[in-house]
Amino acid sequence: MSFAIIETGGKQYKVSASKILEIEKLEVQKGETIQFKNILLLNDDKNTEIGNPNIKGAIVEAKLLDNVKDRTILIFHKRRRKHSRKKNGHRQRHSKIQITKILSKDGKVIAELKTEPKIEIKETKPKIEKKEAEPKINKKEAKTKVKKKVVKTKTTTKKTKKI
Repeated sequence: MSFAIIETGGKQYKVSASKILEIEKLEVQKGETIQFKNILLLNDDKNTEIGNPNIKGAIVEAKLLDNVKDRTILIFHKRRRKHSRKKNGHRQRHSKIQITKILSKDGKVIAELKTEPKIEIKETKPKIEKKEAEPKINKKEAKTKVKKKVVKTKTTTKKTKKI
């Protein structure tokens, strides 16, 4: 597995292709590619290059996914016996990036993001025929309809008995 160690924002990160990181905020628009040139170490499957202090010509490319904020950190100051209190909050801004390529000092690609072809699946839902809604009936009308039905059934049974 090939990887690189890069330095950005005063911190060092071990990165490999397709890895997603949160680093210190960069002034770049969402979706743009970023090139990191301060690379301290490159490791391929066969060999390892160590920089002195960094490797000249080596590049790590990344894509900015989003600029996000960290969780809130509360700062509370209290001076005892003085009735003095102060409460502040802070949210650190970060950039979320995804590593796309690692290039050696020769320009040779060591690792690259593998993108799978997108397959579009269209689901067809069976069409459901809507029944026509029956008009709303008052309670009185409903009772009369029920009575009429009952009367009709009684008359039909009586007729059959007489025959």
